Amino acid sequence: MNVVWSIAGTDSSGGAGLAADQRAIDAFPDTHFCGVVAAVTAQNSRAVTQVAPMPVALIDTQLQALADDMPADALKTGLLCDAGQMRSVAAWTRRLRERRPGLPLVVDPVLGASSGATFADDAAVQAYRTHLLPLATLITPNRREAARLLGRPALRREELPEAAEALRALGPEAVCITGGDPADAGADEQSLALDWLDSPHARGWLALPRLGSGNTHATGCTFASSAAAALARGFVAADAAVLAKMAATHALRHGHAAGRGPGQVLARPGFHADPALLPCLSFGDQPVFAPERAAPGGAPGLYAIVDSAARVQAVLAAGVRTVQLRIKQPAGADAGWYRQLEEAVRAASAACRTAGARLFVNDHWQLAMACGAHGVHLGQSDLQALAEDERAALATSGLALGVSSHSLWELARARGLAPAYIACGPVWPTLTKAMPWRPQGLDNLRWWVAMAGAPVVAIGGILEPRQITQAAEAGADGVCVVRMLGAQPGETVPAMQEALARAVPRPQPDRASLGWPRPSLPVPWSARPLEAAAG
Repeated sequence: MNVVWSIAGTDSSGGAGLAADQRAIDAFPDTHFCGVVAAVTAQNSRAVTQVAPMPVALIDTQLQALADDMPADALKTGLLCDAGQMRSVAAWTRRLRERRPGLPLVVDPVLGASSGATFADDAAVQAYRTHLLPLATLITPNRREAARLLGRPALRREELPEAAEALRALGPEAVCITGGDPADAGADEQSLALDWLDSPHARGWLALPRLGSGNTHATGCTFASSAAAALARGFVAADAAVLAKMAATHALRHGHAAGRGPGQVLARPGFHADPALLPCLSFGDQPVFAPERAAPGGAPGLYAIVDSAARVQAVLAAGVRTVQLRIKQPAGADAGWYRQLEEAVRAASAACRTAGARLFVNDHWQLAMACGAHGVHLGQSDLQALAEDERAALATSGLALGVSSHSLWELARARGLAPAYIACGPVWPTLTKAMPWRPQGLDNLRWWVAMAGAPVVAIGGILEPRQITQAAEAGADGVCVVRMLGAQPGETVPAMQEALARAVPRPQPDRASLGWPRPSLPVPWSARPLEAAAG
């Protein structure tokens, strides 16, 4: 059981604060909510009429009671009223991290209510900067809160990437500036709800279609608490932000009005299993996403990855009809090497056209286009290295695009490109190349298949025919083989094709039965075994 402590205020209307935090945390399986009351508010759907801070001694007593029996897997702060409370929370965070280094802290700097009430004066804003931001794993201000933390009157959308950098300079490991509030949206944001993420692993715009509901009370609480619950499960901040975006949007869908003012959002389980809730994540500072389109050419099937034009010919002769030519550029490559590369790509492209097969060229997209290849496969770092105009040219090149993914944020970035396929890996441990990722396993592969919105190709550690069958039965549209091809593909490929033909794909699980994704990167605070953290 993962335990999340929320240190925040009560809301007598039941909409925001600790009530919303509990609903959000309860929407995650095997996750327990503990609420520490930092303030009591008198409010309804139209106004906040009084805020009564709790004495620091009482907050300390609540935290000590929890520490004695229910140690936290993540901390989250909401409404804190003054510097004394913030100093107390900071001291507790440091104390708890002595026992559990890296214990996640999500800071939701609640500086005002959606009804317009102000909760924090300038001294409280400074206390956030001094005491909590330097300790935070993730902070989740909305645009107005981000502006106040930086001492600015307001922030426009185009200013958010720089503002997030300025906030990270104050100490937090990651920043997500939320923009779902209609009051924050500019004229060019009426169709998309955009949150700017800046984290050690990823930065860009998290985007989902904007919902027209006026029931938005507690979206910030829901986002921050969902992020804390995800961190408690062992996800890194970038993945936690993806799950929080999904959870908050799902809560908006189920919002309702209980009074005469704006209604509240309602967090519920099940958001993890709805592919329409998986956001896109941009690669650059502009929220540019490709329109969805049908993948050309059908399922990849058995997908051979080879390193020479001669090997392309060999796998084609063995019956493979989806091939990737992966020739890695050596250090100090000269003009002669590039001539050989072009010759290999031209020969491989011609051979695949003759055989009615599809050739994906790894990395060299301009050469693939010039030589008439079917498509190109790019890793996330390769895509990130392209300039915006280069990604735009790739999108209009006519090449089918295959994209690697290893994590939730990488899946969100891949989805924003509307690719021909998304590779999920490594499914099993692999020695083909060094990488930090944990094996995805078949459960994560099933989740990718259900959520990706594009054909999914399984890759990584596939060395036996039974693994090909298992990956196909998990729903993979293609299965990549590298070392398994051996020196003589004509001898090894028939058994692979037989394994693929033996697969009996399971019906795709419905939303009620689709399992949760597991974290794919180790993190310092994930002290429990992965199975326990993943549920």
